Amino acid sequence: MAMKKLDLLAATALALLAATPAFAQETPAPADESATQDYDSANDIVVTATRRNETVQEVPIAITAIGAELLQNAAVDNVRDLEQLAPSLQSSTGQSSATGTTIYLRGITTGGDNPGFEPAVGVFIDGVFRARAGVAISELPELERVEVLRGPQGTLFGRNTSAGALSIFTAQPQFETQGYVEGMYGNYNAYGVKGAITGPVSKSLALRLDAGYRKRDGYIEDVNSDRAINDIDRWNVRGQALLDTGDITFRLIGDYYQTDEQCCGAVSAVRGALAGAIEGIAAAQGLDGLYFTPGVTRAFPVGSTTQLNFSDMPLERRMAISPNRDFAERIRDWGFSGELNWDLGDVKLTSITAYRNWRVVRNQDIDFSGIDRAYRDGYRNELTDFTQELRLQGSGFGGKLDWLIGGFYLNESNKLRDVVQIGNDGNRYVDTVFAGQLRAAFGTPLQFFGSLGPTVPTFGAALLNPAVPNSLPALTAVYGQLAPLVGCFRAQAGTAPPGLCVIPGFPSTPIPGLAALAASPLPGAVPGQGNSPDDFRVKTNAFALFTHNIINVTDKLSVTLGARWNHEKKDMTASINNNLGSCTFFNQVRAGNAAAVAYANVLKQIPGLFNNLFLLSCNPAVNTEFNGNYQDDFTDNEITGTAKLAYKISNRLLAYASFDHGYKSGGYNLDQATFDSVLLGGNGAQGSDLRFGAETVDAYEIGFKASPSREFTLNVAAFYMNFYNLQSLVFSGNNFVVQNVPKSISKGIEIESTIRPARDLTFQLGYSYISAKYSDSNDFLNTPLQGQEGRQFNNQPEHTVVIAGTWTPRLTNALNGLLHVDMRYNSEVNIPSSNPDPANDRTTLFNPGYALVNASLGVQSSNGKWRGEVFVENATNQYYHITGFAVPEQTGNYAAYPGTPRFYGARVRVGF
Repeated sequence: MAMKKLDLLAATALALLAATPAFAQETPAPADESATQDYDSANDIVVTATRRNETVQEVPIAITAIGAELLQNAAVDNVRDLEQLAPSLQSSTGQSSATGTTIYLRGITTGGDNPGFEPAVGVFIDGVFRARAGVAISELPELERVEVLRGPQGTLFGRNTSAGALSIFTAQPQFETQGYVEGMYGNYNAYGVKGAITGPVSKSLALRLDAGYRKRDGYIEDVNSDRAINDIDRWNVRGQALLDTGDITFRLIGDYYQTDEQCCGAVSAVRGALAGAIEGIAAAQGLDGLYFTPGVTRAFPVGSTTQLNFSDMPLERRMAISPNRDFAERIRDWGFSGELNWDLGDVKLTSITAYRNWRVVRNQDIDFSGIDRAYRDGYRNELTDFTQELRLQGSGFGGKLDWLIGGFYLNESNKLRDVVQIGNDGNRYVDTVFAGQLRAAFGTPLQFFGSLGPTVPTFGAALLNPAVPNSLPALTAVYGQLAPLVGCFRAQAGTAPPGLCVIPGFPSTPIPGLAALAASPLPGAVPGQGNSPDDFRVKTNAFALFTHNIINVTDKLSVTLGARWNHEKKDMTASINNNLGSCTFFNQVRAGNAAAVAYANVLKQIPGLFNNLFLLSCNPAVNTEFNGNYQDDFTDNEITGTAKLAYKISNRLLAYASFDHGYKSGGYNLDQATFDSVLLGGNGAQGSDLRFGAETVDAYEIGFKASPSREFTLNVAAFYMNFYNLQSLVFSGNNFVVQNVPKSISKGIEIESTIRPARDLTFQLGYSYISAKYSDSNDFLNTPLQGQEGRQFNNQPEHTVVIAGTWTPRLTNALNGLLHVDMRYNSEVNIPSSNPDPANDRTTLFNPGYALVNASLGVQSSNGKWRGEVFVENATNQYYHITGFAVPEQTGNYAAYPGTPRFYGARVRVGF
């Protein structure tokens, strides 16, 4: 470990002259809120992070800007590709690319597994807010630039940017006819084509059309059916119109995006205590229950403090799935936006109006195994958003004041229909689990639902077994310390005289129906039962007024003051409709049925038996106790703001300090597992149980931006962010729920640089150190985050290094070469839901550090009309995990989502 740290420090030392704030390398089309730059001045890229045209080196914000040429060289097709170029940016995909995608900035993220959970990193495409990370991961058309704004951006960018903002600008229509076509072919039978055409209709109107299609086989093999999971099959089309009359520009955009894929598969990584039950059930059907790479399977006992290297476990991308279940995922995403910019002389008016509709329908084998325990069938989530933003800006006092005022409105509807259903092996799995546990207690397997056949007695029938005489010595010989209770139970059932009950004060009067209840299997689940379905809907109306003002005190000193008033109202309705036979007995206990209560009293005498049987056979996700209609609403009001001080030490050196107060609105857990069951000591289902509160952040930052020459930039930022009531998505053991953490801290340093030793050679390097932890002062007892105080957030590396280099040597007067290489190194990360390791600042299960290397080699015409290249992604075929998790209902079993293996191919692009 010491050697690893020395290696990392060495890499860090090299990276101290590195990073990526000015990643642009070519001239984008000039327009409002677009960047322009001279090819010879990569450090002069213009960005609009403050809703004004400023160079990266002039704006007192920690920002990574990536220009069109580097985006093309790095083959950035979607948001997830950007992390290779921005050290503080990270993304991951869990159980679904649509609803399981998360984006991190400075260690802060919003998990995507609960659709009621809104982002902490706001994503904006051409100025339009995308409501969830999953809505922002669609295939992107040709890009003009990307701006990664680190730290709270709520003053100008509004709601849900408490960690930062990702602002993406696509290529605009041009008043010269031009276009391109690009084709790609690679391994895994991958192929794709995309292109665009643009040109004028008149002197003031230009149009543009972009379209693309991409397909690839999956890279995770199902060992039970030879199916391939994690494939790609998607297409998109986008049309634009740009009206430019001089004083007025208006840009209209309409787009449509569609996928039809199988996502996302998870491989078995750690073998737990219940693995044998799964494998036994599957083997009886000629199937694999779990697939572990031979020779690398490791056990991870609950409570163990042994550190396990997560990436060394499964070396194959193979998993076991029930043959009649799938991971089908279909996304439909479309929308329109219109941006008006009107130059009124001393004042400029900007209006951005947008409407988006996004929906996903997906299936999922949610037991992540070869048995048919449970599945999702027809899960649906639909988001519709209407947004309107207005801004007025101008200057006064002889240029001393650069002012901006504005307003924002959002109307959102979030609909969810969840359909969790019990499979053909539902009862069998429950009975198998408890048969093994009860064998240890009584020396013989016992079951509850009768799915194991007549040779295995039920628990109740065993208590009434006529072969065991009605005497305390005989009962003690079989039931041990339970003997007195069994005697009373028999007396209550009427199969023994009242005198057998020797527990003082315990009722021994026969209870009608108890003997019949105990002698028969409990009512079980019928395959296909479960949610019938569960429907949730959240309506959001948000208003904001804001101002952002730059005061130029002197030619060198400026002060920025901004504030935003946020008002948000959410209305939630839920209709829970569960139908599950295996909940019948527990509903009788809750209703006070005398026979059921008497039976339950015996179960409760074996530690954990009643609760575990309840949770496994009447899972909170399908518990009929929660059936009903619920509603709730709340209103949030918050004032956010910014204060910045910037000083130009020289024309090539800027120092700044800033304070930002950010905010992310509260919301609702769209998951009935949040409800508290009466049988577990809760107060039953209440609409307000689904609510979680808003989070706020106070962020402090200092930094400098240096441009010693036109060939070199060096930017450094140090930050400290205090989060209050941080919204954290945690796994409860059954489902993902959101809870507020009282206090969390993210702090660190970011170093970014562009080095250009020659006109045809450019390096971008970056390093980030991020310490993102729950505060030691938090009390996480009896929560899913117990023991995580003071430890690095899950899936967040402390150290990240990115390096990108591009060489375009002139080969002939008409031909240039092309060599591009980029690398990202992440240090080790903690794995969610594993046990805290008291001896280290980590959990006992961790993902070690790894590097991903991408490269391309080719030739291109000197006029940019065509290029051809071969490429490779994950060149070293590094095996790594995107994230891991404790498998629901399988104590000690862990699974992981493996990253993409080596992918290679060729691309050809022809322009006209």
